[in-house]
Amino acid sequence: MCGIVGYVGKQKAAPLILEGLKRLEYRGYDSAGVAVWQDGHFEVAKKTGRVANLEKEAARHKLVGSAGIGHTRWATHGGVTDANAHPHLSSDGQIALIHNGVIENYVSMKKFLLAKDYTFKSETDTEVLCNLIAYHYAKEPAVAGESRLLESVRKTLRHVEGTYGIVVMALDLPEELVTARKGSPLILGLGEGENLVASDVAAIVSRTQNVVYLKDGEIARLTPKNFAISTLDEADITPVIDKVNWSIADAEMGEYAHFMEKEIFEQPVALENAMRGRFSEDGSTAQFGGLNITPGEFRGIERFMFCACGTALHACMVTEHLIENFARIPVECDYASEFRYRNTPLFRNTLFFVMSQSGETIDTLAALREAKRKGYKVLAVNNVVGSTIAREADGGIYQHVGPEVGVASTKAFTSQLLIGAMLALYIGRMRDLSFGAGVRYVNALKGAPDLVRQVLKQAPHIRTIARRYAHHTDMLFLGRLSLFPIALEGALKLKEISYLHAEGYPAAEMKHGPIALISEKCPSVFLAPKGEIFNKIVSSMQEIKARKGPIIAIVTEGAELPPGLADEIITIPECHEAVLPIVASIPVQLLSYYIAVERGCDVDKPRNLAKSVTVE
Repeated sequence: MCGIVGYVGKQKAAPLILEGLKRLEYRGYDSAGVAVWQDGHFEVAKKTGRVANLEKEAARHKLVGSAGIGHTRWATHGGVTDANAHPHLSSDGQIALIHNGVIENYVSMKKFLLAKDYTFKSETDTEVLCNLIAYHYAKEPAVAGESRLLESVRKTLRHVEGTYGIVVMALDLPEELVTARKGSPLILGLGEGENLVASDVAAIVSRTQNVVYLKDGEIARLTPKNFAISTLDEADITPVIDKVNWSIADAEMGEYAHFMEKEIFEQPVALENAMRGRFSEDGSTAQFGGLNITPGEFRGIERFMFCACGTALHACMVTEHLIENFARIPVECDYASEFRYRNTPLFRNTLFFVMSQSGETIDTLAALREAKRKGYKVLAVNNVVGSTIAREADGGIYQHVGPEVGVASTKAFTSQLLIGAMLALYIGRMRDLSFGAGVRYVNALKGAPDLVRQVLKQAPHIRTIARRYAHHTDMLFLGRLSLFPIALEGALKLKEISYLHAEGYPAAEMKHGPIALISEKCPSVFLAPKGEIFNKIVSSMQEIKARKGPIIAIVTEGAELPPGLADEIITIPECHEAVLPIVASIPVQLLSYYIAVERGCDVDKPRNLAKSVTVE
């Protein structure tokens, strides 16, 4: 979850590293630090808080070296202090290290090192790893044509239990970085007379668009002019160089106040990109190029299993509803974090799907590996080309929505809803969904971006509502069928960025306990589309109103509420069932965003959260 940047070349390293850290601040912002080799020593600047604090500290250190490493921290071991911030130096001053991940056996390693007279200034597992590399480095003989640092890191990592993405420097090798990964993403950026390493493409795309995605168990050595990749077992790896298909401008905020606001308003275009080229010529079904499974194999599937975390799990829950409705196949959704630890009975002819925007979510990756270990085929829905989940899945679907920087997912979520709806159509047309029904379904999906544009025009109205309710401390989100997961998502968004207590429930479940929470100080947001259960939802609303609970109603056009029942009304276009969850997501995103803004919260960097959860 931390941000990692390393540079070796001819330019001043610190400005490039600080620029990269700013672009990675969504990955961790408890503290930040940079270490640069200059004048025969490591010059280190570290500071708690945001990268802006580090910039001021770095200016005092006058960093001019051309090789260095930088880090933004999301605390795991040890509190948020300057001492616990990365980079860490070994107690003999020979090794500098940054690290993302968790070293599970660091206690025994530390005990060993204390007996060897190594000392520690922090509470972190990372400093233990740094000293262990220094221990091996001191013992490693210098051999012409070989990297003493590379071999020291390799020997150290053979003793490590846990996960890591690391970048290491040695004091007497000023033009060399060594980097390695296991369970934590790392990308090499290949430039002219310079090479970089980072935990996210966003940190290096301003310098180069030629990248190599490291795999678990790989270790790389970088100098200004060369790089080489091998395994911990010393097997050489032939690198695959990929081209980044977006520019730094795609990750800029532009005219918006926050990345989250920008990404909310990018959703019409994001949806268009996600469906481009993915419908059949006759306009009756969806088509996907990377599933690596034939229609005949799909017809043999008797059950689907979806695993994901957080927002992506809510998208899976909507997909469950649509597949069961339109394809008539049982679907189960599970928290990826729980799946690998439960002894879940699994049916034959089950196809697994995992969803993850980053493609690096550690719990989802673990669920993927567990399913494959048990012999099941696993397909992935994710947004990042070259991510670990994309590489390890048997096939999958890219979202193609471009970089999403805001920690609270918006455009990635609605694109996951769209892809889930397209999957339901694809599978349904193989079963018993008629040609005509397929055509109507496709036309509805194609019209989704314009429907979203219509809802976005209501942003000023929704902002006015948000101002009236921003002072409350509790809020309920209520929906039914395919909109129940949207209620969960609305509550999650509000919690994430405004720190209000919020819960999502099926509307009919209110009377089974949660109604005890209702008061004048606890507003309820109802998702109430016109349809067969509209009157049931109205009954739930009346139960809330009878107990003086304020009501914000999100209703489709033509739905008539009893006069005075809702205190606030947000109207969305009436639409096809497959599109409804997408359209209904927009008001809850805007409501959460504007409440957070009104409360003065840091929308893009909410406390205690990071964009990509890469530690368990």
